[in-house]
Amino acid sequence: MLETALLIAFSFVALALLLAFIRLLKGPDVPDRILALDTLYINAIALLVLLGIYFHSALYFEAALLIAVMGFVGTIGLSKYLLRGDIME
Repeated sequence: MLETALLIAFSFVALALLLAFIRLLKGPDVPDRILALDTLYINAIALLVLLGIYFHSALYFEAALLIAVMGFVGTIGLSKYLLRGDIME
């Protein structure tokens, strides 16, 4: 039962990754592309958590935490660049 639910979740997360990637490529404005990039890394975290559950390994959870931290810092950096034109003050 759990494996069936995981396979369904894999397919939905893969679909969400595809749709976010399309929005990243087609985004009409830069803020839409930043938001799509943010959504991509959140979906990647969800995919890694699902893989960790499927394979019974804690390594995937650690990788998900690293992606979360790097994605947060990247989103903050891109947002600061968009607002001010400079990341470092």
